[in-house]
Amino acid sequence: MEDKFDNMSKNQEEMKKNQEEMKNDTATVKNSIESIKSRLEEAEDGIKLLKFQKFRNYIGKFVRAAMLPLCRQDVGSRKLEEAPVSIANPFTNGHQEKCSFLLRPTQGTFLREYDGRSDLHVGITNTNGVVYNYTVHGVQRDEAGWEQSVSIPLLQPGMFGLMDQWDKYLEDFSTSGAWLPHRYEEEHHNCYSYTLTFINCILTTEGKEQLDKNEFTEKFVVPRTRKASKYITLYRAIEERGFYVIDHPDQEPSPPPGSGLC
Repeated sequence: MEDKFDNMSKNQEEMKKNQEEMKNDTATVKNSIESIKSRLEEAEDGIKLLKFQKFRNYIGKFVRAAMLPLCRQDVGSRKLEEAPVSIANPFTNGHQEKCSFLLRPTQGTFLREYDGRSDLHVGITNTNGVVYNYTVHGVQRDEAGWEQSVSIPLLQPGMFGLMDQWDKYLEDFSTSGAWLPHRYEEEHHNCYSYTLTFINCILTTEGKEQLDKNEFTEKFVVPRTRKASKYITLYRAIEERGFYVIDHPDQEPSPPPGSGLC
């Protein structure tokens, strides 16, 4: 009898130990899920687009449910290659970008109001994220309003000498008479003229060839706006239906994220 009681006591201890381990494992899993969710959530729009490799043509948003709304199948996978992949958001908070060319709609935001035909506005950031941009009112120095922008870095990594002088160059350039309010012309002397002229001044300072408007646009702007256009289409469809099904997954390479002009 004593042996039986000893065995029962040992079994109870093992059961308690296993229960504690299960609780710890559950807590770890919950913490991991919450950590993933917090990384995926977007500060402004609250939606992160995911591509489900397990269902090759399915793209959806990160939701609490563990099933796809289209087929009600579990999104979980035992294969790493089938795990959901986050689709890169082409938009960034321009005020967190240093020494960059920014592009945004003149009115509203890309994800909400932009219709593909609306006017666009451009500017250049200093090292503190202040956006210098030229309007009918002259050069503006915006500390807000560019939170959803397409960003193109203008400096290559490690160019600390030029970065140290960037703010002075940008301020001196902006206070020249060429950018007074009365000189603004919507077609020929506008925000794009302002940014491209400054970029070419920097290129000349660095002993590099200048870029004309078409060359700069085709090489640096178009690849990013093309990605942005596709993302907008996906975002709006998913926001409306909760998912998006594509026939031909996009294999187009992304523009180089860290390359700069200078």
